[in-house]
Amino acid sequence: MGRGRREEPMTGKPAKPVPEGARKHAASLATVARDAGVSVATVSRIVNGKTGRASAQTIARVEEAITRLSYRPNSVGRALRHRTSRVVAMLAPNLDNPAMAAIAVSTESALRDAGFVMILCDTHDRAELQDDYLRAMRDQLVAGYVMVSAVRSKGLEETLKRGDPTVFVARRNPLGGGAFVGIDDRKAGADVADFLLACGVDRPAVLMAQQNASSTSERAAGFIERLVARGLPDDAIRRAIGPGLSHIEIGYAAAGMLVREGGWPRGALCVSDMIAYGAYRLAVQHGVQIPQRCRLVGVDGNAINTWIAPWLTSIRIPYESFGRHVVEQLQSLWSGAATSEIRVPHEAPSAWSESDAPMRPAAGATQIVKR
Repeated sequence: MGRGRREEPMTGKPAKPVPEGARKHAASLATVARDAGVSVATVSRIVNGKTGRASAQTIARVEEAITRLSYRPNSVGRALRHRTSRVVAMLAPNLDNPAMAAIAVSTESALRDAGFVMILCDTHDRAELQDDYLRAMRDQLVAGYVMVSAVRSKGLEETLKRGDPTVFVARRNPLGGGAFVGIDDRKAGADVADFLLACGVDRPAVLMAQQNASSTSERAAGFIERLVARGLPDDAIRRAIGPGLSHIEIGYAAAGMLVREGGWPRGALCVSDMIAYGAYRLAVQHGVQIPQRCRLVGVDGNAINTWIAPWLTSIRIPYESFGRHVVEQLQSLWSGAATSEIRVPHEAPSAWSESDAPMRPAAGATQIVKR
């Protein structure tokens, strides 16, 4: 086919020759329209599959020009116009934490099943890094955000003001409101209180972070409230606080505070499994047997506990089910439907707990009783 002047039958406008230099650059709708002798609107309709108003000859000319000029539709522009992005961003802190990794795995799987791709960003619990990622993900025109344990930040405030679809996971929106997926943290703390009392621990302690997040602070609050409700004086509940962002280091420091201010308790709530790992490290260094001397109870129920922390009793959070709830919330936001808090039931420990597993006979095994 030659490169002479062409006319679109519907407009009668002559096509303008395309300068050779223009072909060295990325072709645009205007370039294709000029080459095919049609309007930009006609090319746009054909590119987007709306060919009803164009003749077969016009469609053929436009398609030939698209091929010859190597035109590629602007996916960014199309995503903006049609909201067709199939990418969702997850921002989560401290991905070395098994709980965060479990949430990411569950959510990625559920999004993949729904036809989406997930981008994962580690914010390290830092507001400025969270904002950097929010800006970067907006440039990628993601379809929505999954904010795991988000912190208050200017970028988050702007994201919510724009109305970008956002689901908060594990930790509620620090600015209030919004779609949420997590557990009833206050009840989890209360369940630990009941468990320790059932184990005969009359002066329990709680280990928490100096920069307590809403989820962990609610666990501690629920723990203390339940103990007081069951008759324990508030001043009999020991509180130990560790500085920093790493929960393992927080647990180690908080346990050290307990030791300095009265010694090891008979039992303690660690507001996360990672805090329990840190406390255990100090116990080993001090020759304190866990759980025989001190019953540590965490919150997470990390799958890896069976291998590295059989001594730990833990509230198990079914993170494997979080993903489908996250997708449900996103789909509600995309459709304009109302969202709400989804509280996933956790599994409370019993007086005969997982940490007793090494001392418990296997099913069907012969029991040897020492007299």
